[in-house]
Amino acid sequence: MRLTEFSELMQTEFGSLTADSMLRDHVLIDFGGRTGAEALEAGIDPKLVWVALCREFDVPRERW
Repeated sequence: MRLTEFSELMQTEFGSLTADSMLRDHVLIDFGGRTGAEALEAGIDPKLVWVALCREFDVPRERW
């Protein structure tokens, strides 16, 4: 998944303000206590970050 697709999915699912806040502030257990933004900066595949956020925020599986 490309970062542009990831950004589009985040904004569509959560709205731009919430998506930005989630990436900066929410700590993801799957990535050793990193936020989504930190995980992306560390080179973690955006698809993995997307799935982790979907799981933690109860997004229906068909939208993962």
